[in-house]
Amino acid sequence: MASSYITTISKKYPSFRDEPLKTVYRWLEGKRHDDGAEGLWRIHDTLYDFAEFIERHPGGPEWLRLTKGTDITEAFETHHITLRAEGLLAKYKVREATEPRAVRLTFRDDGFYRTLKRRVRDKLKDIDYGPAKRSKLIIDSMLAAAFGVAFLAIRLNSYALATVSGLFVCWTMISAHNFFHQRDNWRMMAFNLAFSSYREWRVSHAMSHHNFPNSILDLEISYFEPFLCWLPNPSIKSSVKRFASWLYGPLVYSFLFYGEFVKRLIETYETGKNTFFLDDLVTLILPTFMYMVGATSLWEVIKMWLFIVLVASFLFGLIGLNAAHHHPKAVHDGDQIPNDIMTIDLLFNQLKIADLHASHAHQLVHNK
Repeated sequence: MASSYITTISKKYPSFRDEPLKTVYRWLEGKRHDDGAEGLWRIHDTLYDFAEFIERHPGGPEWLRLTKGTDITEAFETHHITLRAEGLLAKYKVREATEPRAVRLTFRDDGFYRTLKRRVRDKLKDIDYGPAKRSKLIIDSMLAAAFGVAFLAIRLNSYALATVSGLFVCWTMISAHNFFHQRDNWRMMAFNLAFSSYREWRVSHAMSHHNFPNSILDLEISYFEPFLCWLPNPSIKSSVKRFASWLYGPLVYSFLFYGEFVKRLIETYETGKNTFFLDDLVTLILPTFMYMVGATSLWEVIKMWLFIVLVASFLFGLIGLNAAHHHPKAVHDGDQIPNDIMTIDLLFNQLKIADLHASHAHQLVHNK
């Protein structure tokens, strides 16, 4: 697969992509092998040492801590609209990189992407921050509803209400996704409600999917292979698997959150490096609340809580994976595009435009 698969976005096949255990830390390790960053941080063709800047990074230290030894060009370009960050680079410059970039994407000053950024930068002073306030109100309401309905479900021993609570947990986590794109804040931790980790999804979604959407560099593509295969690669995407996935896909969605937790346990055991953090205890807040207000046995609480997680996981997969990112009409790296519709170059421009819109929205809140 690695030797024959042709990609329009990467110059070489990503290291460790096809290993059985696919995790964010293994994806980052693959980038350290491929990016030519020499243990530092690479932006375009220059290497920087941000070690002393990590704790002072306005977006939070995790972004830089996780990406040491990798090429962060796309993340740097898409998360900094103003010139402030670019003005700081000279202070941390070490030397020029010795290897060419592994990614084909460019950010020329006269190109589309930077031209659009300049135009957006001019409009920042006129931005209405009302939507940012409404976004916070939405996630707060979803979170309150998830707990409120869970209270009723455990008190009345109603799995119908537990299903509704699972729906609100799903919506809360989807809303929290907007906040883990931003500088560190407490609302991003709501993403941890059901065995997931905002820290890891910052890598798989913000750093991987948003920068390299639906390509072989997109961890959210490789995560589910060989069960769910979205790239048109005949070596793994057989006709049988294509249609069979319609049947077992819902099972994958249902156990998505549980799978995330199991993966982290396995990785921690195999590597000896702990992948759990204090904020992972957020997962236990809902069942603890249910036990405190439910006046029932601990076993009943555990069963209903696991059911709520199952519902939330299924809906999250159905909405986030199927409908939002990998609907049959969504374009993936390697798809054949009719000549009378668009060229591959235009396609990737449009993909980058879509992610730029998302990055701009997050940055507007960040700048506030």
